[in-house]
Parts: sequence; structure tokens; C-alpha cells
Amino acid sequence: MAKIRTLTNLQEALDAEMSWRIKEISDFRFATKAQTTSSRTFLRAGVALVYAHWEGFIKVASEHYLNFVDNQGHIYRDLKTCFVVFGLKGRLASLSDSRKAKPNIETLDFVFAEMDKPAKMSMSSAIDTESNLTSKVFANIAASIDISISPYETKFNLIDESLVRRRNKVAHGEYLDLSSSDFMVLADEVLQMMRNYKTDIENAATLESYKRP
Repeated sequence: MAKIRTLTNLQEALDAEMSWRIKEISDFRFATKAQTTSSRTFLRAGVALVYAHWEGFIKVASEHYLNFVDNQGHIYRDLKTCFVVFGLKGRLASLSDSRKAKPNIETLDFVFAEMDKPAKMSMSSAIDTESNLTSKVFANIAASIDISISPYETKFNLIDESLVRRRNKVAHGEYLDLSSSDFMVLADEVLQMMRNYKTDIENAATLESYKRP
């Protein structure tokens, strides 16, 4: 992954990530409008595609933001706790797993000693969508990079029922009763959530919200 060092780099990366996804979803919107014998097939495929772009964009956009924070040259002490976790997750995991005093003490001593060192995010599998980006998983990802979930809470039922449940039915080969108008609404709602998430990340980067107050 290329290093994202500036706000411009971040915005360009997010724009590029968003644009091709909009194009693909738009293609399926057009295909489902045509009242043909294949339109039902396109509706089923369209649901799977919209879900794929929802999961893919949230994951990649979050990783781009972490990449940006990682390249700002801060020490751990400068950053909010959620970002410190990405750098020290391995040692923190050993802390939670161990019941012995000595390893726990050594781990905490290590963490305290790291606070004044340059922050380095562990990007490998940093953002885990669990291959099933429900509202619960989305909320966890957003919280992990300090993006407020409050504006999305009214959409949680849509995420879980209209999007994820339908996608799972398609993935499991089950019948899906979905009209063209229902698909249009779903596609529009998901695209808007993706746009909102993109804006939230751009605002957080611009305002340096990743920094500890």
C-alpha cells in the first residue's frame, strides 16, 4: 500500500476508491430498470454487489485513514488511545491473555516506555469486517478509528435487514423477493452511507481529530 502522507493524498485515495464503486452500482441500477427476463437475476446480483462495495469501501477507507495517521510523524503519546492500540495491539493482547503478574508487569512497562517513541500502526489485518459487515461490526470499526456512529444509528436496521440479510440469502442460494424500486432505494441508501463515511474521515483528518486533546 502506498504511503498516504498529506490530506490531498488521502482525499485522492478516497475519491478513487469511491468513484469506481459508484460506477459499478450505477451499472446495475441501469440494468435492473430494463424490464427484461434477466432483470430478476440482476436484482439478486445487484444486492450482492452493493453489499460487497459497502464492506469493501468501509474497510479500505478506514485503512487509508490509518495509513494517513501512521505517516504524520507523531509519537504514541500524541495520539488518541484507539490509534495507540493499532501500534501496540500485539503486546496488549498478551496482557489480556496472561494471568501471571510478571508478564503483565513487563507488558505495561513496555507500553509506558513506547509512549514517547514514533507511532507505527500495524496495518496487517488492522480492519476486520468479519466478512459480514453488520451494524455491530461497522460500529466497532468506526469506534476503532474514532468516527462517531451516532449519525448512522438510524440506518442500523437497514444495514442488518435490508442489506446484510438479503445478501446472505443470495449467498446461500435462497429465493429473494425484491422489486426494482426496492433495489434502487437500497443502493441509494448504501451509497449515501459510504459518502458520509468518506466525509467523516476527511473531516477527522483535516481537524486532526486523531490527536489526543
